[in-house]
This record gives sequence, structure tokens and C-alpha cells, in this order.
Amino acid sequence: MTQTAHPDSVLIIDFGSQVTQLIARRVREAGVYCEIVPFQSAEEGFARLKPKAVILSGSPASTLDEGSPRAPQVIFDSGLPIFGICYGQQTMCMQLGGKVEDGHHREFGRAFLEIDEECALFEGLWSSGSRHQVWMSHGDRVTAIPPGFKVVATSANAPFAFIADEKRKYYAVQFHPEVVHTPDGAKLIGNFVHNIAGIKGDWTMSAYRAKAVQQIRDQVGDKKVICALSGGVDSSVAALLIHEAVGDNLTCILVDHGLMRKDEAANVVAMFKEHYNLHLIHVDAVDRFVGELEGVSDPETKRKIIGRLFIETFEEEAKKLGGAEFLGQGTLYPDVIESVSFTGGPSVTIKSHHNVGGLPERMNMKLVEPLRELFKDEVRVLGRELGLPDSFIGRHPFPGPGLAIRCPGGVTREKLDILREADAIYLDEIRKAGLYDAIWQAFAVLLPVQTVGVMGDGRTYEFVCALRAVTSVDGMTADFYHYDMEFLGRAATRIINEVRGINRVVYDVTSKPPGTIEWE
Repeated sequence: MTQTAHPDSVLIIDFGSQVTQLIARRVREAGVYCEIVPFQSAEEGFARLKPKAVILSGSPASTLDEGSPRAPQVIFDSGLPIFGICYGQQTMCMQLGGKVEDGHHREFGRAFLEIDEECALFEGLWSSGSRHQVWMSHGDRVTAIPPGFKVVATSANAPFAFIADEKRKYYAVQFHPEVVHTPDGAKLIGNFVHNIAGIKGDWTMSAYRAKAVQQIRDQVGDKKVICALSGGVDSSVAALLIHEAVGDNLTCILVDHGLMRKDEAANVVAMFKEHYNLHLIHVDAVDRFVGELEGVSDPETKRKIIGRLFIETFEEEAKKLGGAEFLGQGTLYPDVIESVSFTGGPSVTIKSHHNVGGLPERMNMKLVEPLRELFKDEVRVLGRELGLPDSFIGRHPFPGPGLAIRCPGGVTREKLDILREADAIYLDEIRKAGLYDAIWQAFAVLLPVQTVGVMGDGRTYEFVCALRAVTSVDGMTADFYHYDMEFLGRAATRIINEVRGINRVVYDVTSKPPGTIEWE
């Protein structure tokens, strides 16, 4: 399903910042639909989306470098409100007649904004003479503002920290309002989309559901669809949405590839057959997948093998059904962002995703991806809209490649079995402690390391198990969950005592900036 124009939307032009996705989250939190496009294709995205406002992101680049990113002139000619953030401010100034100098006055981290002038963007939020915390991350800085602009706020190292041309509805800031370290940043962005751009903020999951169902019907017609159902929230919501659109023309296929959590396949089959009127086929492909993965250590190679085998399996099942023209997938917006950097966009590619990148020509099928515009938390809201129970909606995310990427190094059946048991015990302890809903994702990892240990009177040489638990809202950024030592001791003791093959357990306390929170 291709992305189409929304009647009231915001276009975010990405110059390569690792927090551009957070701008999108803040806009959507304000009830407004938005899309991110790389600067190279911004003109095409502008024409397609027909937005009511434009936001320019930050960037690791310098506007002073030859060939550095620029916003397309069409947005300045459009008469629409524009909000430039960090690099976005600098390129606005450069393109509209101002000046930028190189990094003699770098500013990183917490800073304080002094409000010098009243501004329409401050309505109900800030007033002249007040002081507010913001988050800076810049080397270059603006040294002369374009004609028509005025300075409305400054910081210690940024004399043009907040500038505005109220007549043209142009606003530009040197700091990052999208990050949590700018406490009032989300409200500033909300003021921009509501008060300045005049967008109502009525983009809801109910409206999205109706639009998505109609788009699926328009795309599919009376043709058959097969849907990759893993039992996770994403694929389940996608399946229910497609089923609402095409009814019995949908067949769901659960590929049991041997990389699922303990008893996962059986539980998913039971749930969907008992509670939902979906045609579901359970394919036992354990030998096929695990056989090809054995000994493979590179995570990208694992993903590619799994993606290829998924496609081959679906192709075979489609033929058994007499042919299906469409393949439904639970691809999310972060999958697209992280996998391909928008096909040549400025951001660093974070990971490949087995759902992203299209299908081989021989398959002669078209993709139906009704969640491709949504973040993870939005999918959960849509799931509730579709009637999925909270107990299911709140399940921790589980990646398509499953345990294969939670088993760094060479994959073997024995290691997968060891990991599956350790993971089940870990999640059981989390549930018993009442922590499951407080954690966004938790899982065990079997490290490619064996250590000497003594258990009782015997010497062991077994694997190290790492435990991860993170808090997150949208799956784009994450911080580790702060367990107490009593819980960790209890979980580790059970794993060591009950799982043969593990003699040591460690806890991963890595926080994650925007990007994958999986272990690979």
C-alpha cells in the first residue's frame, strides 16, 4: 500500500539527523499526520503529500561544506509555514540571505534560552523575560539573519537561538525541541502545527482505520491476499485490518521457522483459530530455516537468509492456494526508516529489515503494507481500535528473524534450544515480579562466549547469557530498565540452575539512541 496525500499533514525534510524521527513523533502526538522524506526527494514528497506546513530537520553536515544538503526552493515559494531546527535553521538562513559561520562557538547539551521578544509560537507557553531549558547540539551557528526575521530568544553561545519572520510564518531554532531534554519542545511543535499552520489535530486511529481499509480495497479489489502472520502485534493488526477489507479473500500463513519463543507457534495458532474467523495455515519449516542458518554468524546474512526463505515459503503456499496476487506484511514506519535510509537518504542505514525492499520479480505478487505509515505505539492503538485485547496488545515486540539475531555468532539447533529455555524463564520472572507492562521489550541473548565455571563439585565450560530490558514508547529510542539486584539475582539463579549449557548471566545496560534496539 503506497503512502498517499492526507488532507492535513506536515512534511518533515530529513537532512540526516539521528533524531528526525522524534520530530515526527511530536507532530503525531499533536494529532497531526506527517511524513519524513530525505532532502534529495523532498520536492517529489512535497508534490505528493501536499502538506500544510514543512519542518526542516537537523543534520551532521555543515552548511559551509560544498554540496551540503539544501531545502528545495519550492517550499519557500509555496507560502506555507516553515519551522527550521538546528541545521534546518542554518540552511534556511543561508538560502534566504543570512550567514552561518563555522564552529568557533560549539554548544552541546543542556543550555538555557532567554526570551527577548513575544512570538506567536510562544502562545500559552513562554513570555518575554522568561528563561527555559533547551538541548543544543551544534558546531556552526548563524551570524546574520535573513531580511524579515527578528531575534526572539538567545542562549549563551547562540545569539540567534530562536528567530522568526512572523509575516511569512517562518520560525527557526538552533536547539532541538523534539528531544525530551527540551521540556517544552513538544508544546512548541504543537503550537507550530496547530496555531501557526492551522491544522486541527484530528488525525485519529479511527480515521486511519477507515482510510486504510478503503485503500486496501482499492488496491486489492476481489483478488486473493496471503498474509505473513507471526503472532506479533504488527502482523496481527495488519492481518485483521486486511481481513476487514477483503474478508475471505485473505489467507494467513504462520511460518514456524524454529526461531520463535518457547511454545509461540502453538499459542498463536490456538489464539487465532479460537477467537478470530481467519483462514490460517500453519507451515512447519523448522528444518528448512534452521538447516540453512546453522553455522551462519553474520547478522545481515542471517536476515537475508530468513527473508529469502520466507518469500520462498509464501510463494509455495500461494501456489497451493491456486495463486494469490498480494502479500500482506506488518511493515512499520521505523522498519522503513532504519532499513534503507529512504533509499539513499542522508541518515546512516541502521539495519536491514526482512520486510523491506520489495519482492523478487519471479514471485509476481504485490505488497500490501497497511501499517507502513505507523510507529509501534500507533499500531497498538490501532489494535485496540480493531478489538484486540490489551493482554495481546501489550506483548513485547518480537523480531521476524527471531532468536537468530539473539544468538550472535554461529547458529546451531542446540544454541537455539538453550536460548529458548533461558528466554522463557526470564520472561516468567518478569511477569511474576509484575514488571512486564513497565518494560517495552525484554529478552535473553546467548553470547558467542563460553566460560569456565564451577557448579557444585564439577567444572563447567558453558555459554554466557545476557539479559536485556528496555523502556521505550515508539521503538525508535530506548533506555535500559533499572532492575533491582534482587530481581536480577533471582532470574540469573533460575537460568543457571534450570538451563543446561549456561553457567553465567550478565545484564546489558546499554541505552539506545534512535535506531535498532535489537541485539545483533
